[in-house]
Amino acid sequence: MPAIGSSAHAHKQPTLFIPHGGGPCFFMDWPHTWDHMADFLRGLCGTLPQKPDAIVVVSGHWEEQVATVTTSAHPELIYDYYGFPPHTYTLQYPAPGSPALAQHIRMLLADAGITSADNAQRGFDHGVFIPFMLAFEQADIPVVELSLLSTLDPARHMAIGAALEPLRAANVLIVGTGMSYHNLAHFMNGSPLTNQPAKEFDAWLTRAVTAPPPERTRLLAQWAQAPGAKLCHPREEHLLPLMVAAGAAGQDNGQQIYSDTVLGKALSGYRFG
Repeated sequence: MPAIGSSAHAHKQPTLFIPHGGGPCFFMDWPHTWDHMADFLRGLCGTLPQKPDAIVVVSGHWEEQVATVTTSAHPELIYDYYGFPPHTYTLQYPAPGSPALAQHIRMLLADAGITSADNAQRGFDHGVFIPFMLAFEQADIPVVELSLLSTLDPARHMAIGAALEPLRAANVLIVGTGMSYHNLAHFMNGSPLTNQPAKEFDAWLTRAVTAPPPERTRLLAQWAQAPGAKLCHPREEHLLPLMVAAGAAGQDNGQQIYSDTVLGKALSGYRFG
């Protein structure tokens, strides 16, 4: 990776919010349910201006009291899903870490007055390695994972993203992985009770993401007031990676790059820049 902060590339990287599916869904016999999402993830790298030198990823599966980064040079995998076939616990994604990038992230956060920490033991949870096995299948791009804050404050997560925006000009891709709909009680059992609220929330979220940046920031900070919001996200940890991606967008516009209906629920993915 070139020196962090150098500008060796003609184009800065965008920021992304992508779906990571349900558990190891892409690597199971689950006919057709996840096909569109899998195809979207497989094509994702080809939409970037150039191959990233590194990736900073925020998953819906890691929360800490302060923003925390992985610093292992060779992160292991955390198989944090339960009740799936044995082969899904042997999946491998040997992407390297980047201790240097992790420390640079901490410096940027400190400059923005945001407290941070590092963790040399933590590996990549399934919100990282499952979608990345499709999107960045060669596992040759260094990856640093950044935690969510356990306060789940949307404005604070946008502020974290804003602090990381300079990384984009250094050819570092910032990715939030989660799900724009995440009510597991209704999702995985196919319940139709939130199909319409999911559609309404998805439409609102897309309008918010594609609004002019100042309006986008205001709307996303107040996401819980949107139609169907708390039915779609009884707990918002899978939505908050979007806030980091939106914060890192700066004045770049947002667009919907993935739209699907899975098990009756509307789902979206977004890009900024």
